[in-house]
Amino acid sequence: MPWIQLQIPADPATADQLEDLLMEMGADAVSMEDAADQPLYEPDPGTTPLWSDTRVTGLFDADRDIDQICAELRDAWHRQTQQALPEIDVSLVEDKDWERAWMDDFQPIRFGERLWIVPSWHDAPDPQAANLLLDPGLAFGTGTHPTTALCLEWLDGTDVTGQQIIDYGCGSGILGLAALLLGADHVIGVDTDPQALEASRDNAQRNGVAEDRLDLYLPGQDPETRADTLLANILAQPLINLAVKLAGRVKPGGNLVLSGILSSQAREVMTAYEPWFIMDEPAQREEWIRLTGRRIDR
Repeated sequence: MPWIQLQIPADPATADQLEDLLMEMGADAVSMEDAADQPLYEPDPGTTPLWSDTRVTGLFDADRDIDQICAELRDAWHRQTQQALPEIDVSLVEDKDWERAWMDDFQPIRFGERLWIVPSWHDAPDPQAANLLLDPGLAFGTGTHPTTALCLEWLDGTDVTGQQIIDYGCGSGILGLAALLLGADHVIGVDTDPQALEASRDNAQRNGVAEDRLDLYLPGQDPETRADTLLANILAQPLINLAVKLAGRVKPGGNLVLSGILSSQAREVMTAYEPWFIMDEPAQREEWIRLTGRRIDR
């Protein structure tokens, strides 16, 4: 059976309201997507950001009276906001197995020479590689964003065998778990959101990581140990604010890996860490960069 699709332009202030109205009108499904090719960084834990130009889509059975639904939608919107509803784009879409189509879009992703991120419904392309089982669509990071990919590529190209690692802002645990699969001895994961810590714990179990190799904490509850490598894939301003704290968590000669930084923010973040680290030139993918450095022995 085909479906009728209604698409309405929105912004972060109106998208949720439109979603609610479409559901009230009997939509079988409602989704939101970027309407202007605007990058959206993997969200801070506990937040659900939206694009400034968002497209809200509602799917209805093809036998519904779409003219009536559109009229009722415009009327309800005007009553709630005292404004006219933006133009509604109406189209017919074919019926298909939406879940299967979504799954087919995601294939195993290779990072460097040794590391793969493998969705749970796929076999590992290289059974001898470091295969991290992680499904796309999780709220806390799955490797598809350039900032995460840059960090995974660094891990793949670095010998972390036997290292103590801190993953600050661990989210799904993707970076810390990748480090463990690549030979790290132990990881401390820190995140502000308890749900992120639970996601990390679940992913560790899925990947057969022993409990004593991964410890998870809220900020301020983690032990003040120093790491051979500290990874922090968050955002530029928090990285700047945390410079003194994060620098103190890296052993002399240890590695610092920072991401979640736009290219225009690189110089400011580098300056914040240069009192303690010899910083490398930024590595860039699209408009995002990764910073690395080595802790000065003092």
